[in-house]
Amino acid sequence: MDFKRAEKETVDPTYLWVGPNEKPLSGNNRINITNTGKLTVKDFLEPLSGLYTCSFSYKTIKAETQEEKVVKQRYDFMIFAYREPDYSYQMAVRFTTKSCEGKYNDLLFRVLKKILDNLIFDLSCHIIEPSYKCHFVKVPKHGLIHELFIAFQVNPFAPGWKGTCNESIDCEDTTNRNILQARNRIEEFFRSQAYIFNHDLNKTLPAMHFVDHSFQIVRMDSCRPGFGKNEGLHSNCATCCVVCSPGTFSPDVDVTCQTCISVQIYGAKSC
Repeated sequence: MDFKRAEKETVDPTYLWVGPNEKPLSGNNRINITNTGKLTVKDFLEPLSGLYTCSFSYKTIKAETQEEKVVKQRYDFMIFAYREPDYSYQMAVRFTTKSCEGKYNDLLFRVLKKILDNLIFDLSCHIIEPSYKCHFVKVPKHGLIHELFIAFQVNPFAPGWKGTCNESIDCEDTTNRNILQARNRIEEFFRSQAYIFNHDLNKTLPAMHFVDHSFQIVRMDSCRPGFGKNEGLHSNCATCCVVCSPGTFSPDVDVTCQTCISVQIYGAKSC
């Protein structure tokens, strides 16, 4: 019943819940309906999304005649499975170098990747899509300097990542907590590089060193297959990854559901 009706005395209330398959819901290990009509669904899965209808009826009784009248009301609810987005981080840094030629640039690049991977290994995170390019940079009062522009992504799904979930059904909290720790460690690593060179005045800077203030970071969200963001349809949770509705699907970790007229289910991963 609604809040207004709940404040009043209700005679002979009855409740009938109908699920997305248009069949009456009955109690089981996942669905519980109390004798006052309260519906609870545990371990909500994608196929459970859709229209839920509660048909509610009760009686009004005239005191002087004892005449009974049945009043019926219907409440409709659209319920959607959702997940928190998975986070990853796109990062970029710059290092000075003697020249854009030679093997040392590639060596620095590979050593840096190994250091960062070791730094976050215990968090089941790893470095993916690493790349670098060498450029000439005109620095005020310093002339031309060779610099390596390095980019990489920090990803929370290193091999064996599911082992960190402690047998929980959903891993969003665990993976997102780990990726945040990984981000903080890497940020602290580059901050320490800048600190060393800025505070050890007696030390000659090596030809290849981290360029202070060059560290950049952007958080990137992704949704699991069968889910996507839709601010227009789900404005009350614009950042959520909501199950793809019938007529749409999502085959990968993109953040949008693609159109596919032939799909008639929630959470489709293929067309």
